[in-house]
Amino acid sequence: MPLLAGQTAFVTGGSRGIGRAVALTFAREGAEILLHYHRNRDAAEAVAAEIGKPVRLLQADLGSASSIDAMVADVGSTPVDILVNNAGIWGSTPLGSTPLEELDAMLNLNIKGMFWLTQVVLPLLREGARIVNISSVAGRLGTAGGRSAYGASKAAVDAFTRNWALELAPRKIRVNAVAPGYVETDMTETYFSDGQRLESAIQRTPFKRLGNTQEVADTVLFLCSDAARWIVGQSINVSGGFVV
Repeated sequence: MPLLAGQTAFVTGGSRGIGRAVALTFAREGAEILLHYHRNRDAAEAVAAEIGKPVRLLQADLGSASSIDAMVADVGSTPVDILVNNAGIWGSTPLGSTPLEELDAMLNLNIKGMFWLTQVVLPLLREGARIVNISSVAGRLGTAGGRSAYGASKAAVDAFTRNWALELAPRKIRVNAVAPGYVETDMTETYFSDGQRLESAIQRTPFKRLGNTQEVADTVLFLCSDAARWIVGQSINVSGGFVV
């Protein structure tokens, strides 16, 4: 029997990258998918077509509390077994030259949006549900290139994970996170178009390659399976040894 047969999974940022891989993996394991996207409905519809069975597409700007409220209201009373908080943005915010608007956009989505969405979805979560937050190794180490706000936002995700795990334990809801290292996605494509950056990342990884979205999705699936029933409040490093 598929691992997630009869379960409903809500995946944010599901039209591309890690979110897309998670949605496809969950669907193959029998889950019904609530697929959030922000702007690119065509990409979301392409994921739904690849899944090959009915998928509920949900649009929202997760940097806006009112947009989140409207989206979750549209879900109605659908019970949710799994929430994957994947949506986020990645970029440089160098100290001394970052506009307030760029700082607000990153923190509003990566921190405030994740908190607010989880809070609004909370009444829909069944007892024994699972929440997986997509973090990053950037929350654990300093990096060059002015990525302090991104790193801070992912450190906040890890803090959410630990604290929510304790808060939601009375409902038997397991909360964990996955912290990828460098992964080939459309979000990192521009960054790695610089050959020197790409080679530096590869050389810093023991297996001498970047990760891929399926490797991250497989870890998310594991955390949502019964095999991980005694793993709670952890942020699992999925970096191929980039961080050890």
